[in-house]
Amino acid sequence: MAEDSGQDKSEEPTGKRLDDARKKGQVARSKELNTCVMLITGATMLLVMGDHIAQGMLKMMTSAFQLSRETIFSPESMYLNLKQSLIDGVLLLAPFFIVMVIAALLGPISMGGWLFSWDALAPKFEKLDPIKGMARLFSVRGLIELVKALIKFMLVFIVAVILFKSVMNDLLGLSAQLPKQAIRHALETIGFCYLILSASLLIIVMFDVPYQLWDHSQKLKMTKQEVRDEMKESEGSPEIKGRQRRIQMEMAQRRMMEQVPLADVVVTNPTHFAVALKYDQNSNAAPRVVAKGTDLIAAQIRNLATGAKVPLVTAPPLARALYYSTELKEEIPQGLFLAVAQVLAYVFQLKTARSQGWAEPLAPGDLPIPEEYRK
Repeated sequence: MAEDSGQDKSEEPTGKRLDDARKKGQVARSKELNTCVMLITGATMLLVMGDHIAQGMLKMMTSAFQLSRETIFSPESMYLNLKQSLIDGVLLLAPFFIVMVIAALLGPISMGGWLFSWDALAPKFEKLDPIKGMARLFSVRGLIELVKALIKFMLVFIVAVILFKSVMNDLLGLSAQLPKQAIRHALETIGFCYLILSASLLIIVMFDVPYQLWDHSQKLKMTKQEVRDEMKESEGSPEIKGRQRRIQMEMAQRRMMEQVPLADVVVTNPTHFAVALKYDQNSNAAPRVVAKGTDLIAAQIRNLATGAKVPLVTAPPLARALYYSTELKEEIPQGLFLAVAQVLAYVFQLKTARSQGWAEPLAPGDLPIPEEYRK
C-alpha cells in the first residue's frame, strides 16, 4: 500500500483498493482467533478421544515393555518393535492431527476468507531494517500488541492458578489408582483444564477481531488525492477518452459507408444532406436508414452511391426530415411513408426504364411531408 503522503487519509477504501490489497495478501487476520480455535479444538479432541488414546497408550506400553529373552538379545527384533510402536503411535494420533490441521485452516478462513498470494510469500528485506523495526515496536500498534500480550498473560495465569487449585487433589490422587485408570483420569483432567484455559482466550478474541477489522480498514484508507488519481486511472484521462471516442466514431462511420452501395436510393438536399434508404420487398418492415450525413459525409455518401450506381434523388424537405427524424438502422416514421413510397416507386421505374432502354420517368416533385417533420 502507498505510504502516508502527508494528507489525512479520511476516505474509505475503494473496491479497487481492497482488491489490490487482497491480491497482495493483505486481509484482516486475528492471530488470537487462530490460536483460540486451535486450542479449543485440541482440548475438545483430547476430551473426545481421551479414553481411546489412553487405551492405545496402555496397549503400546504393555507391548513395548513385555519383552522375551530372545527379543532382548535380537537387534532385529528390537528394531521391529520400535518400528511397530511408531506405526501404532502415528495411527493412534492421526485423527487428532488431522482435525488440528483442519482447525489451523478454518481459523484464518473464518476471518478474511481463503487467500493464497505469492506476494505475501515474497521476502521483504525492508522488514530487516532495524530502524524501521524499532519504529514499529514503539508505534501505537506495537503498544496495543504489548498491552494485549500482557492482558492475555494475566488472564491465562489467573485461570491457570484457579484450575490448579481445583484439580490439585485429583492430580495427587493419581498415584493411588491403577495405571489404566490413572492414565484415563489424567487425560480427562488435563483435557478439562486445557479446554477452560483455551476458552478463556475467547475474551481476548472478542476484542481483537473487531480491532483487527478496524485496523485493517484504517490501513487501507485513502487521501482525497489518491481517490481522484484512482478514478482518473480507472476511467482514463480526457485525452484518452477523446481518442477512444474518435476511434469509435471512425469505425461506426466506416461501417455506415459500407452500407451505401447496398442501398436502394440516396435522398439528397442536394449538397448539405444525404440519407441512404434500404427497402426489403420480401418483408413487412418499413424502409430503413442505412447511412446519413451532412456536408463532407454527405459528399462521401453521394460519391459512393454514384460509384455503386445507386440512384440519387434530390428532395431537400424529405432529406432533412429523414435526417432529423430517423437514426441509423431505424425504420422511417409512419408520417414519411407516403413520401418515401413515391421516391421508391420512382426508383423502381427508373431501374426498369434503364434496363429496357426506355425513357427515364420524371422525378417526383412536391412530396407530401407533414409539417411536424419539416426542418
